[in-house]
Amino acid sequence: MKVFVTGHRGYIGAHLTALLKDAGHKVTGCDLGLFDGAEWEPLPAADNELRKDVRALSAKDLEGHDCVMHLAAISNDPMGDMDPDLTWSVNRDGSTRLADLAKQAGVGRFLFSGSCSVYGKCGSEALNESSELNPLTAYAESKIKTEEHVSQLADEGFTPAYLRNATAYGHSPALRIDLVANNLLASAICYGEIRIMSDGTPWRPLIHCKDIARAFVAFAEAPKEAIHNKAINIGGNDENYQVKDVADQVQALLPDAKIAFTGEAGPDPRDYAVNFDLLNSCLPDFKLEYDLQKGMQELYDKYRQHGFSAADFEGDQFIRLRTLSTRLDRLRS
Repeated sequence: MKVFVTGHRGYIGAHLTALLKDAGHKVTGCDLGLFDGAEWEPLPAADNELRKDVRALSAKDLEGHDCVMHLAAISNDPMGDMDPDLTWSVNRDGSTRLADLAKQAGVGRFLFSGSCSVYGKCGSEALNESSELNPLTAYAESKIKTEEHVSQLADEGFTPAYLRNATAYGHSPALRIDLVANNLLASAICYGEIRIMSDGTPWRPLIHCKDIARAFVAFAEAPKEAIHNKAINIGGNDENYQVKDVADQVQALLPDAKIAFTGEAGPDPRDYAVNFDLLNSCLPDFKLEYDLQKGMQELYDKYRQHGFSAADFEGDQFIRLRTLSTRLDRLRS
């Protein structure tokens, strides 16, 4: 299979590129390189590399591919809030245009990296794909709008699917610490404090970033009828946690670290648990490789191996918002 991956040098894309190549697929990677230098381990190379904004792609770039896996995006709520217009331009307009081009180019399958953040706030009641959507940010709303547009393109020759990913965490060659689990563990290592910026009660479904990448491979290889034009939550029913549960897991790794509720972010409006029965039904052979304990142990070992320090925690390298803000300022100046 020949696969076109956008954002292949990113947090999830680094795992996805390696997994696809290991499975024998040919990979064309497309990445603008906004976060070049932010990786902490060498990134796997695609068979063909495009340094290009997804909004500048043409149908010709996509011709000959069997599947498009679209990961590239302004990648979380705080980054989206920094520049909502840019978020709409990249995440909605760029994504819908890419789907249009993929169909025009004769690509048979289009896999979109969505988010469980579309559910917004519901508390501990686990929501499924038919639950009411409650997007609280431009990032989440852009994901919904893309699903709505792309679903209209589905036909016998074009199979889109929408992977509503749980909140990512864990080790990647393109490390991020602006993710709740990664951040709590990093602060414990650097300062001996597990710094929770809310009251710790919000619910989050968690999934290791490599398991998201594994899901994309499974969707690419799945029978058409299993995924055709479906939005499917990606995660595990046992992997819904309150933020304070994640802090407890960190403390199990670092017993001397103290849990500190800083409250600096105020009440977190995002508060949702998610049901993943549809994933288990559509792809019964797909199982998560990681639970939170295994994923956090691996990340802890990696932090130690790399000598992760307070300078790393406070710098730009591993926080996408800081890196993006700095580089956008340079482009605009």
